[in-house]
Amino acid sequence: MKENFEKIKEFLDENKAEYISIEHEPMGKSEEVAKMRGVDIKTGAKSMIVRSEGRFYNFILSAAKKIDWNKVKTILKTKSVDLATAEEIMKTTNCVIGAVPPFGNIYGIKVYCDVSLLENEEINFNAGTLTDSIKMKTKDWVKIVNPEICEFGK
Repeated sequence: MKENFEKIKEFLDENKAEYISIEHEPMGKSEEVAKMRGVDIKTGAKSMIVRSEGRFYNFILSAAKKIDWNKVKTILKTKSVDLATAEEIMKTTNCVIGAVPPFGNIYGIKVYCDVSLLENEEINFNAGTLTDSIKMKTKDWVKIVNPEICEFGK
């Protein structure tokens, strides 16, 4: 899956974004990852692929928050919403669960960002693999991803 990481770095370079890449052992929980990165958990960008009515969406929020599914339903104007399956995530992004970067736009997926993530000067996230992370300025991420900003964290 290293090609995912390379694709993301290429995207960042093309957009002249400043970032730091970190290679590390695979980590599980957000708390572990934040500790390994030496950052506050709230700066972690939790990236989820959500499915509704046969379409996929990328929802991004602070790793310190949980997703409010009722708010997601309201945002998408739907009655049914689920996390995409591991197979759907692989088919859509070529990533495994936990490695999906907050760049749905490079996969042709609409991106939604919770306001909680914008409270941080920097964001940190897994970059297409479970062993590669990126740290960058939140404002740069917003500029190149252009997500829809809304509130769906709790």
